[in-house]
Amino acid sequence: MPSTPPTETGPSQRAGWARGFEHPVAFWFGALCCTAGVLLHLPMYYGARDMGYRLKGMAPDAPMLTGMALIGIGLVAALYGVLPRDRAGLRRSVTGVRVQALDDAPIRRQHVALLAVMAVAVTIDVMKPTALGFVVPGFAKEYGLKAPGNPHGHPAAAWLPLTGISGTVLGSLVWGSFADWAGRRASIMYAGLLFVTTSICGAMPGFKWNLLMCLMMGIAAGGMLPITFALMAETIPARHRGGLMVLIGGEIAAAYVITSWLAAKLVPHYSWRILWLVGIPTGVLLLVLNHWIPESPRYLIARGRRAEAEAIMARYGARVVKSPVMAPTDVTAARVGYGTLVRRPLLGPTTAITVLGLGVGLVTYGFQLWVPTNLQRIGYSAVNSAYVVRNAALIGLPLTVLLAWMYDRFGGRRTIAVSSAATAAAMAGFVIGGDSLAHHRMLLSLLLIVPLSAVSSVVAMVAAYASEVYPTRIRARGTGLAAGMTKAGGVLILAVVVGSPNVPGIRATALIGAIPLVIAALCFLISGPETRGRRLEEIARDLGAIEVGDADLEPNPAI
Repeated sequence: MPSTPPTETGPSQRAGWARGFEHPVAFWFGALCCTAGVLLHLPMYYGARDMGYRLKGMAPDAPMLTGMALIGIGLVAALYGVLPRDRAGLRRSVTGVRVQALDDAPIRRQHVALLAVMAVAVTIDVMKPTALGFVVPGFAKEYGLKAPGNPHGHPAAAWLPLTGISGTVLGSLVWGSFADWAGRRASIMYAGLLFVTTSICGAMPGFKWNLLMCLMMGIAAGGMLPITFALMAETIPARHRGGLMVLIGGEIAAAYVITSWLAAKLVPHYSWRILWLVGIPTGVLLLVLNHWIPESPRYLIARGRRAEAEAIMARYGARVVKSPVMAPTDVTAARVGYGTLVRRPLLGPTTAITVLGLGVGLVTYGFQLWVPTNLQRIGYSAVNSAYVVRNAALIGLPLTVLLAWMYDRFGGRRTIAVSSAATAAAMAGFVIGGDSLAHHRMLLSLLLIVPLSAVSSVVAMVAAYASEVYPTRIRARGTGLAAGMTKAGGVLILAVVVGSPNVPGIRATALIGAIPLVIAALCFLISGPETRGRRLEEIARDLGAIEVGDADLEPNPAI
């Protein structure tokens, strides 16, 4: 016997703190437990201030152990708070419902608020992995690990970024599936809570504890980018969608600026651990901003919460309409999963996205991650290397705006191809110059602009493109795959670093990253469909990837 759909509760019947949650009391109880648990880790960290905040060799104290228990309880309660009551309802309810994109509507203040919050979410998310490059030198020194400054240490300091980036690959794939099932907003909120809890990595005393918590931190951070892009793709009008998503995704460069600035200002006084602990206030900020994060209307309709869906769509200038039930036209109408992405008709776009993602990952985690370490190896102090990186990222911020405009004006396919080729050309400068660039600070800073800023925009373009090209039922999985591939390249290069006697120099990491970028540019020109100014369903239809109940937002003439 089919289960009865949950009773609908209109938005006016729910308090603000309860909107968007299946079990709001459970979620906020869990959030409270997690926050208290994290705060109980701080006394041990602060107590080590007279020792330079070095915790190596210390045993966890009673407050820390109590905090770990509270975090475990809180995460379970919060997960229950966001899980949907009726999973089968998603498959039943979407058939015959169309929620079509308001392609010609102007950007409203609701869109602006959403974009602002998504920019904050992306920045907070990216600050986690970008901090790895500034954490590794101090982490290696405290635990006596093998690094450029200590070639005889053991084990390799690269284990920390390897576990962290491996976590982001896993997180991208897991969160992609979770967001397609439990909803975009619920996934963002739970990820924000994980940001808060995994910040306790900064208070972990043991080497292995640091690796475990860094893995968990990576899993938490890995999903935010694909979820936010899936939500934006389903909410922003088509004529503005591509450029705005790339612009928001370009906050990756801003995250690098903020992280490098924090490293220069805070690490000399509070040790490398402070870069993890700043995740506490940033994660709480994301939870506070939940009021401005809407849920996907299609998901709300599937949950039987039509009044909430219509209220959201009215704010964005759209409405729900019924359409005739259509027969499935391809595999996306059947049971979906990640295997759907590597079968026709999606094989071509998936191949291009995968190759580009791997190339970007090799640049980000093979070159960019080790820039602070390599600069220190060739004579720069830790503070000076952080400032060099920060200045290059600051100078390159306008490049993000330029690439966003190009994406909007010329389309994703061509812009991705051109920017990938240009990044490869800049990397060639490091291949030619190598360590000698240390004596030419201006040239070094100028060359760093592209791998620090343009590559960040390419990451944003990959996620934006994936959120446009994949159908609704697998959109979060598609963006999760794209985000995961940008980290998988990092796992490959970091695994090489762990097994090598030394960290690769600037010349080697530049060459490794440049080659797949050239290949990716060719793949996009050959097999990447154009998405500029087109409705999401039109793109899917041309690919032959239409599904039953595939949804977008229909214009509401009364609004």
